[in-house]
Amino acid sequence: MPDPPAAVVLVLHGGRQDSLAPTRSGQLAILRMVPIARRIGRLGRGRLAVARLRYGVRGWNGDLQSPVTDARWALDQLSARFPDLPIGLVGHSMGGRTALRVAGHDAVRSVVALAPWLPRGEPTSQLAGRNVLLVHGTADRMTSPKGSAAVAEQLREAGVSSSFIELIGERHAMLGKPRLWHDLSAGFLTATLLGDDIAVAIGGRQSERAEATNLLRRVMRGESRITV
Repeated sequence: MPDPPAAVVLVLHGGRQDSLAPTRSGQLAILRMVPIARRIGRLGRGRLAVARLRYGVRGWNGDLQSPVTDARWALDQLSARFPDLPIGLVGHSMGGRTALRVAGHDAVRSVVALAPWLPRGEPTSQLAGRNVLLVHGTADRMTSPKGSAAVAEQLREAGVSSSFIELIGERHAMLGKPRLWHDLSAGFLTATLLGDDIAVAIGGRQSERAEATNLLRRVMRGESRITV
């Protein structure tokens, strides 16, 4: 029998500002997170249990905060199934906002927010004691890289272990350098949840993974803002 996992990762997809329409498995926001989940699973080598959540509806929906309710339910379910295991979160766009919002759950240790939607005034106190990585493209016209930079700086000032990676020319869909987005997410979660060295966490041929490896080494050394 395979060894039991040592940690858990919950993957959160994006959505819309307002929509009560049900989500469908073939929607692009959901499909966009599939390769990231697979990459995390491969790098975890059986030590990471990876779960993908599909929200009930597509929108955030103001005070309803629809995906937050779903994500908190999922965290409770994962904690019951894998008691005492640390949990990492990775989310894109609205999923990044959701990941940061629910990170106060007792089991959460690490969060990756990819091109997150972060309106001014987002709460951050729930991120105390967590490892946080925000990644955003400078050419994003859907969500604000300046918003991500501001949240990362706010977290650093509060003593939270956080870094912001700014990818020049990358857009919201993460299609310019998809492997880099995938490796940054998987490598950070593998390193922070399992304690792997970055070179081990990234894996693969050094030439193929060099950029992500170098960036994550800088993150783990404590650099707060990196532009590449």
